[in-house]
Amino acid sequence: MKTRKIHWAIFAALLAAGPTVYAVEPPITATATSANHIARNPVTDNPVPKAVAQRIISLAPHITELLYAAGAGRQLVGNVDYGDYPPAAKALPKVGGYSRLDLEAILALKPDLVIAWESGNSPAALEKLKAMGVAVHVSQPNRIEDVAREIERFGALAGTESVANPAAAAFRARHAALAARFSQRPGVDVFYQIWKQPLMTVNDKQIISDAIRLCGGRNVFGALPILAPTVTVEAVIAANPEVIVASGMGDERPEWLNDWRRWKTMTAVKRDNLYFIPPQEIQRHTPRFLDGAEKLCLALDAAREKRAAN
Repeated sequence: MKTRKIHWAIFAALLAAGPTVYAVEPPITATATSANHIARNPVTDNPVPKAVAQRIISLAPHITELLYAAGAGRQLVGNVDYGDYPPAAKALPKVGGYSRLDLEAILALKPDLVIAWESGNSPAALEKLKAMGVAVHVSQPNRIEDVAREIERFGALAGTESVANPAAAAFRARHAALAARFSQRPGVDVFYQIWKQPLMTVNDKQIISDAIRLCGGRNVFGALPILAPTVTVEAVIAANPEVIVASGMGDERPEWLNDWRRWKTMTAVKRDNLYFIPPQEIQRHTPRFLDGAEKLCLALDAAREKRAAN
């Protein structure tokens, strides 16, 4: 498999979870003054427009998706590679990849607001944009609840609160319903596999582990200190997960998920608890994350049902 594709798979797993937790920003209220005038956020020192943003550029795929969810799709004038959802996002002008931004392309689009990803975009590139007078708002969602907060925040920046606030409320309601339904069910030991070579998983600080907890599961490698650690086959066998979940590259179940069948002593293999969830539904910090979380919860429920037969 090409290196670029491996790089993208690893990126997708980390798309919305960074190594640090950012300061929570106070609500941003739009005013009627010109968007060309720049103010400073009192907590993060991020420059933000004083007026609602009319020309927004997204610097990460999950930011693009969140902006559409917040009702700000019409104000989007620039997007990054792999910013492919919703379908309308594919037609937007591209400004490079999340890690290799085309600053000239960004400036040519004359944005009054650029929304950046703290742990994914180059800090040097963002500083250059700020130095050139571009308003840069930095986003760093780390937990499921942050999806709702970012929708509200983006709605305030774009003046689309009438869409954003109900969307955030709906997300919170669905999140709460899933928690009420699944979080107190009997525990299930879960191994979540990002990739085969290197064999990668996630720790408890990553959003995927948030979903595992939501479903009443336990991440068998949750205590490891790195967000996306590499592990060995022997370590997985020793952990003996009851469920193995894989993501892979796209909508198809990765062929390497079935490679675990050779290790017949593992509970997940003995009970045929090898599950696939499309990465865009479990590895992007967007409203679709709850689609993937629900699929994960149902998979863990299926594993619980098999206990009685074993």
